[in-house]
Amino acid sequence: MASGIKGLWHLALRVKDLSRSRAFYEGLFGMNVVWAPDLDNLYLSSGRDNLALHQIPPGELPQYQASQGQLLDHLGIVVDSPETVDRLFQRVEQDGIPIVHRPRRHRDGSYSCYIADPDGNTVQILYEPTISADRAGAKDRDN
Repeated sequence: MASGIKGLWHLALRVKDLSRSRAFYEGLFGMNVVWAPDLDNLYLSSGRDNLALHQIPPGELPQYQASQGQLLDHLGIVVDSPETVDRLFQRVEQDGIPIVHRPRRHRDGSYSCYIADPDGNTVQILYEPTISADRAGAKDRDN
């Protein structure tokens, strides 16, 4: 990785209903609010990352309601084990969260499932052996 670059740890999403999206990311992934500067913006974190949720202004909502496509292919939440993928997937099924793809093993040895957040964004719950081991993160926390 280029000198000084730590990684892609921040993502910002425009959302149709801020409270509904907050409940989804807090409830399923245990993210915590790190900053709520006003009623239309919220910043969540799982510890090393930052997910910004920005309320779409009411006057712009019709543009998003008619949208059929999604420019963002998916966002990924990295977990520590295949068992965590399965545990979260069971919760997804129990909670009636829309399922895009059931859990499966991939050619690279990773294991994941895909679900939809309240705005229809695809979220991958991912165990990836190289990054799930979190060697770099442990090193960062020790320094």
